[in-house]
Amino acid sequence: MIRVLIADDEPLITAGIRTVLESDAGIEVVAEAADGRTAVELARAHRVDVAVLDLNMPELDGLSAVRELPGVPVVILTAFGVEPNVRRAIRQQVAGFVLKNCTPDELIRAVHAAHAGKAYLSPEVARLVLDMVGTGDDGRRESAAARLAALSPREAEVLGLLAEGLSNADIGAKVHMSEATIKTYVSRILSKLDCANRVQAALLARDGLG
Repeated sequence: MIRVLIADDEPLITAGIRTVLESDAGIEVVAEAADGRTAVELARAHRVDVAVLDLNMPELDGLSAVRELPGVPVVILTAFGVEPNVRRAIRQQVAGFVLKNCTPDELIRAVHAAHAGKAYLSPEVARLVLDMVGTGDDGRRESAAARLAALSPREAEVLGLLAEGLSNADIGAKVHMSEATIKTYVSRILSKLDCANRVQAALLARDGLG
């Protein structure tokens, strides 16, 4: 059971997040907070496995709270994936950065990924990260291309769409495959490329396929 803390200064949003997360049999919401300072105190007191924090909160914003919760994977929730926020999130090494217009399944996946020690970004945020990073230098491109040579043509196609920030469902619609099949492809791609998560694979694709 994944013990989760939720922090948001809007009670209605907090209630909605709780409902979404507790629809998953493997997640238990053990604490709620309306500001960042209380969130830090409750996360420590309840020894939570994952903290889901709103970006903008009184007392202490979500990203500042990350610094006070070493060892606790944090998923940041925000209404906007603007570049300065994303840059701060990357520097703080948050476990997830999810937009509030995400689907319930996406939020649940983000919590499970954070608990498993992986990173999760909403597709829109992943696309912004790729734009921020840009293309790599010649040496990095050559190294990336060598690693990508291990992929089959179909796997390379799926990876290219993943690098555009598309979700599994969107990729499936593009290549006329089920979402479950795409999920299998993505897992195989990550294994072949020795990437821990979709973001690493997307960055590698940007260098090797771009």
